[in-house]
Amino acid sequence: MKTLSDQAIGTAHGKIILIGEHSVVYNKPAIALPFPAAHVEVTIESILGDSEIHSNYYEGPLSSAPVSLENLTKTIEAICLDLGYALSGMRIAISSLIPSERGMGSSAAVASALVRALFNFFEQPLAYEQLLHYIGISEKIAHGNPSGLDARVTSGNQPLFYTKSKTPEPFDFHLTGYLIAADTGLKGQTREAVQDVASLLKKSKRKTRFLLDSLGKLTVQARVAIEQDDIADLGRILTKAHHHLADLTVSNDKLDQLVKTAIEHGALGAKLTGSGRGGCMIALTKTFGQAKHIANELMKNGAVETWIHSLGADTNE
Repeated sequence: MKTLSDQAIGTAHGKIILIGEHSVVYNKPAIALPFPAAHVEVTIESILGDSEIHSNYYEGPLSSAPVSLENLTKTIEAICLDLGYALSGMRIAISSLIPSERGMGSSAAVASALVRALFNFFEQPLAYEQLLHYIGISEKIAHGNPSGLDARVTSGNQPLFYTKSKTPEPFDFHLTGYLIAADTGLKGQTREAVQDVASLLKKSKRKTRFLLDSLGKLTVQARVAIEQDDIADLGRILTKAHHHLADLTVSNDKLDQLVKTAIEHGALGAKLTGSGRGGCMIALTKTFGQAKHIANELMKNGAVETWIHSLGADTNE
């Protein structure tokens, strides 16, 4: 007879696109980082009767969950079917500190934590490729045709060097310093931004192609700076990338203001992260004290939330 755990937990974390957003659409490389400063925890407890979901968006029976949670309900159904368990008897609680629609991999992280919690609850081993498979079920419902990058970064511990149509390449991260992420409070506009870059490429092909090619080269330079622990050079590269993204029309006044604020208060570099037109920006510092100061200034200048993440060796002042 199969036995179940009384309680099981699954966790995952957010992701940050360090550099390469938008140009990655045109087969240029991008670098994505795990971002454990923003994380997700899913807890499953045994209950009698029908299963329930408890989250910020919905609390109630699994069978009555809204269409907006279909990506999760279908994933739960698929796992229960594959493992031979009934859908009943579970209280599934989702606690996420990753804001949705900000380019931080929220949906993939929630799916990753959910899959891990379910396999722990059913006391079944979970291979990494299985994990990616079930996250993929969720992400296809949530996003249509996901690249798989979010699934890998939110469930893994290594940065990825990613080029479209190639397998993401993990690489070592040797960088002493801190990364600050700040939320503008505005939802990112991925579809609109991607479409506008495509339109720009048709209208002004030479200039737009130059910007996209340059972003690809900056991404390669960024990897070298990371591997050589040269955070000052990486900061310069990130700021230059932001200016290119602004020229591609995917920044906005609030992102530009937060980038400007970070630089004026001592950041080594700063840029938008993700699709732009909202979402988040990032900045680099050498020490935790500098990161904390910049995070405070960003909050004073319009950010609604900030996170600080140690990139490597502890450099607390």
